[in-house]
Amino acid sequence: MRPTDIQYTKEHEWLRMEGDQGVIGVTDFAASELGDIVYIELPGTGTSIKAGESLGSIETVKAVEDLYSPVSGVVVDVNVKLEDNPELVNEDPFGDGWMVRLQVENLEGAELLSAEEYASEIGEE
Repeated sequence: MRPTDIQYTKEHEWLRMEGDQGVIGVTDFAASELGDIVYIELPGTGTSIKAGESLGSIETVKAVEDLYSPVSGVVVDVNVKLEDNPELVNEDPFGDGWMVRLQVENLEGAELLSAEEYASEIGEE
């Protein structure tokens, strides 16, 4: 079951707000579509990111895909567990497979979807 307390993007990222910080990852749908993830490249702490810009990339046995930020902010933490265990994204995309924590500058202009809207977007009813 996909969490309903977070927001989603059409590019298959998710955002969970925790106070004025946002935790970002990729959805279960994206993880299953990508297949086995073998490497994840993430920005360093202190990196300023604008909404819609690349946060890094996800490498699978089939392809390399960009990860996009749903909001603007400054990276305050990255999930270092993914360096040695990128498969956590496949196993637990909404939990241990989180990728980046941002100090969110603002949510204006963010194109975020509810869980229901995201399910409709990917063709789930």
